[in-house]
Amino acid sequence: MAPVGIMSRLKSLYSKQDEPALSERTVAILSVLLTLLYVVPFYLSPTTRPSPSLSRDAPSVIRARIRAVTGSCIASCIIVLYLIVQEGGSSLGAGARQLGWWPVGLLETMRGLLLTAILFTGPLFERGIVEGEWKFWFRRSKLSESLGGWIGWRNYVAGPFTEEVLFRSAIVPLHLLAHTSPSRIVFIAPLYFGIAHVHHFYEFRLTHPDTPAFAALLRSLFQFGYTTVFGWYATFVFLRTGSLLAVVLIHSFCNWCGLPRFWGRVEAGEPIGPPVTRSKEDSDAGVEVAGGTLGIGWTVAYYLLLVAGAVGFARGLWPLTESYHALVSFTGKAA
Repeated sequence: MAPVGIMSRLKSLYSKQDEPALSERTVAILSVLLTLLYVVPFYLSPTTRPSPSLSRDAPSVIRARIRAVTGSCIASCIIVLYLIVQEGGSSLGAGARQLGWWPVGLLETMRGLLLTAILFTGPLFERGIVEGEWKFWFRRSKLSESLGGWIGWRNYVAGPFTEEVLFRSAIVPLHLLAHTSPSRIVFIAPLYFGIAHVHHFYEFRLTHPDTPAFAALLRSLFQFGYTTVFGWYATFVFLRTGSLLAVVLIHSFCNWCGLPRFWGRVEAGEPIGPPVTRSKEDSDAGVEVAGGTLGIGWTVAYYLLLVAGAVGFARGLWPLTESYHALVSFTGKAA
């Protein structure tokens, strides 16, 4: 009878350890609350709240919002780390690993940036070769110019860092505590990232009152769509590499590149307006160029490179995100 009792106890202990620390319903509620913790502070203070006479791009608004979301991210990380340790029964070190803080993942970051650059082969060709920006890419003065203004600092540093801290480093580990499958995490968790951008509809209506509501709604739906698609990619990379740095820099790179051109001819000339502030999250999805029309061969080359980049991205997605520091193992694929 003794061996039977011991086996029963061991089986009971194993079953308890295999149980999820949080239910999926609890994780959904927590994810919504963390999303609100990120967005709601924008509207609690007149220093962060936009108005018809004060744009979200105003330096005073950007500075105040950076302070607000920094506090939200700190609070979110403390909450999630507490749940990992207390409910998940992990150590602080294991908690830091699930949050993507350690190891930093320098190799994973470089490989992730390479994979993303492959995807943007066409846009890099248009910006670098057609528009002639390649001459300035590696100049320190250009980097200073890009990060010198508050819009550039928001688009390339503060925005990517705080959004990835909350929507990847905080929300993804919650789903791991619920034992959510990797594929479900990839497609469900980023929905909160997309929803967090819906408030831009209200802001756009405030600052562009002459724009029809339907056009503003379509703009917001489009923004929700591509931020969610980016969230799928960033969440996949985060799970596969376990590196917060990798997804932060990928986010910055995507903001810098902006949305690819999917129609129209490429044209020669310098970009109109400051290229250092172009972002996938700004009001204008594309940037017009001033100059003469190039031969059709340049446009053909661009679209060929766009397709080649997509093919190269699909082939490199799994090998270039493979890491010993992966947070999960995807079924049928090595992680």
